[in-house]
Amino acid sequence: MIQFQNHTITVFQSALYMTTSAIIQTNEAIIMTDPNWLPSEIQEIQDFINNIQGDKQLYIIYTHSDFDHIIGSGAFPEAKVIASKRFDDNSNKAESIQKVHQFDQKYYLHRSYSPVYPTVDIVVSEDGYTVELDSITMTFYQAPGHTDDGLFTVIEPYGLFLSGDYLSDVEFPFIFSSYKDYVNTMNKAEKILHNHAITTHIPGHGMTTQKQQEIQKRIDSSRYYLTQLPQDKGELENYLRSEYSFFEGMKSIHTDNKEMICKESLEEHL
Repeated sequence: MIQFQNHTITVFQSALYMTTSAIIQTNEAIIMTDPNWLPSEIQEIQDFINNIQGDKQLYIIYTHSDFDHIIGSGAFPEAKVIASKRFDDNSNKAESIQKVHQFDQKYYLHRSYSPVYPTVDIVVSEDGYTVELDSITMTFYQAPGHTDDGLFTVIEPYGLFLSGDYLSDVEFPFIFSSYKDYVNTMNKAEKILHNHAITTHIPGHGMTTQKQQEIQKRIDSSRYYLTQLPQDKGELENYLRSEYSFFEGMKSIHTDNKEMICKESLEEHL
């Protein structure tokens, strides 16, 4: 379904995990993030792009390498791919694609394309890296913590902030690679909000917002969670349950996050 739309932005939302695919139309290009999930949803995105593309170049920004965010890559072989250097250097590419196949096997899904790990055309290796087209500038920032290969994107002059699996209104922080990195990435998100004229935030899961207060709340909520997590004795569960409607479905992630902190703390003292 289309979750949000104006004259330049269309955000598709999957039926699974409120996962988003953002499509931005410019004078000379079409830019998309993370085409996903189900075959019918990928087809709907393909049809939409076919109707608007003409002779414009399609770019796909992959926010990170979790399999649900690369699951539609094979459907857009003509696209120029933008991703982080760590995404490009990922040593577990085959494993990511294997997870796609396992998902399709589990739910008896047929796709009209072969899933592939994206080949990166434009590699982002540093904060502040820019790609300029005639009418827009894309500025990229490394965003490790959820995974080690995450990427933030700001698109100006549209004021877009594409945050991948950070700053969701439906998910608390999922810390899969590093607690310390995640904290630093939230500090970076705050700086992005202050240094760019952000008017629209599109998370990888959850709702698009154009309210400054809501964008700041998402940063504050993530930082509160991260601050409280190291000393949590169980009281954080009540907070999470009140803030996130689907907490019971992701409760195990909270436990995993606490284990991640213990692991990092232990490694520091070895």
